[in-house]
Amino acid sequence: MRINSKLFILVIIVSVITGCSNWKSADWAFNFVVWDEYIYKVSDDYIEAIDQEIGAVTKYSDRAGTYSGNFSNKYKKGTTYYSIKGISTDEAIAIQEEDGSYKKAIRDGKYGE
Repeated sequence: MRINSKLFILVIIVSVITGCSNWKSADWAFNFVVWDEYIYKVSDDYIEAIDQEIGAVTKYSDRAGTYSGNFSNKYKKGTTYYSIKGISTDEAIAIQEEDGSYKKAIRDGKYGE
């Protein structure tokens, strides 16, 4: 009986540790970047007509929370944002991918609201 109770306690401890490690991970509904206090959903569309550099990711995290600055749940710190020729930044911006291509990110509203 004593071995069974030790095994039971061990199973409970492992279950708690495993469960706790998942509490902080976020299950984001979509990939996004934050620029100038607005959230932009990253689309599957690629952009060729970029204009000028407007900013960069200052904080990356896959953990739930609200962060300041140019935050992203997909792109690492230093990833560059660009304006798109002929499109207002109030509508969309371009995000430079690691391979040098640019993905369109569509403005979705104020970040944190």
